[in-house]
Amino acid sequence: MTDPVLNIPPRDKAEILAQALPYIRKFHGKTMVIKYGGNAMTDPGLQQDFAEDVVLLKLVGINPVVVHGGGPQIEAALGRLGKKGEFIQGMRVTDAETMEVVEWVLAGEVQQDIVGLINQAGGKAVGLTGRDGGLIRARKLRMVDAADPSKEHDVGQVGDIESIDPSVVKALQDDQFIPVVSPIGFGEHNESYNINADVVAAKLATVLQAEKLLMLTNIPGVLDKDKNLLTELTMRQIDDLVADGTISGGMLPKIAGAIDAAKSGVNAVHIIDGRVPHAMLLEVLTDQAYGTMIRAR
Repeated sequence: MTDPVLNIPPRDKAEILAQALPYIRKFHGKTMVIKYGGNAMTDPGLQQDFAEDVVLLKLVGINPVVVHGGGPQIEAALGRLGKKGEFIQGMRVTDAETMEVVEWVLAGEVQQDIVGLINQAGGKAVGLTGRDGGLIRARKLRMVDAADPSKEHDVGQVGDIESIDPSVVKALQDDQFIPVVSPIGFGEHNESYNINADVVAAKLATVLQAEKLLMLTNIPGVLDKDKNLLTELTMRQIDDLVADGTISGGMLPKIAGAIDAAKSGVNAVHIIDGRVPHAMLLEVLTDQAYGTMIRAR
């Protein structure tokens, strides 16, 4: 298949680049945290697009920090070991054996693939887990039953973030590296914790005082009841959408993280369709909306 970009007349290409200039100027020197998951992570063409986007952002003076998930890859690895994933209220039950698999898949396999892709695209990526530089300190997640608040579920080594020390990320950024973070934290006894990647991305964006938090998903963004894309959302609108069930399931932790980040000083949170080639560049460097933007006000 021919690349449609190659068929754009030179004059139109120049016009496109000129339109990106105000955005490049506006965001120069700013940090953007990118949650990378879904189809963008498993389709080879989209993987390459993502890596190119990240490298281009870095080259124009923006500081991208990548936080990745890996649910399907973890599920496949557990399957190979004859283990079946168990979930309670959307959270993976993580016993000691499952935690070993999670660490091996996220930090060993998925993270290194992403680092390799970015380096291949001309960037300088470095992989981190929550242990590196004491980045993510965590404690065991206390999961209260949704129907009966007096009851708690034990989901094993699933973590809640206690604190994030971003000094290692900042040091890498200052040295022109692109940090790639696996959502694994460590506890007071050096035990490992599996943490929701959306939660890590939102908290990291807050601590780094990021300009934007970009969440790549498998959907066009937040949709209303009639499946129309909502390009901008306020806190009040989100409350209404949760109350009437429009926002539910796996979208809830994403939205909760987005709200926390927006309330804590991240200027804008974008939930964008990772299935669209170069969706990230289109969202950041053009005035065309390619997802849902959430602002605190």
